[in-house]
Amino acid sequence: MMQVSEKAAEKARDLFKEKGLPEDTGLRVFVVGGGCSGYQYGMALARDVDAEDLIIENRGVKIVIDPDSAPLLEGAEIDYVDDLMKAGFTIYNPNAVKSCACGTSFQTADGGGTAKACC
Repeated sequence: MMQVSEKAAEKARDLFKEKGLPEDTGLRVFVVGGGCSGYQYGMALARDVDAEDLIIENRGVKIVIDPDSAPLLEGAEIDYVDDLMKAGFTIYNPNAVKSCACGTSFQTADGGGTAKACC
């Protein structure tokens, strides 16, 4: 379903430890309508899990995805980028046929989402 790079897994574990969170905390990854391309990625700490959530364990990190976001994230990878332009988690998504320059908004082949200015 979704993969986590080693660098992203290390950063996630460091974040949980830094915030004093329990080991079973995860990253909630989701997609909402918006951004300049139609869909926008979101990420939050997942302290609670709903019964219908998809839970993936990869490289020692729990990823929590709601059922509406799951098809849009199929085969995606979470990475951590630290360069001159930005530092933070990023998502590489094979389902995205178009993305905005900031990388937080995307569009799929079947469209969807409501585009809004994001940059």
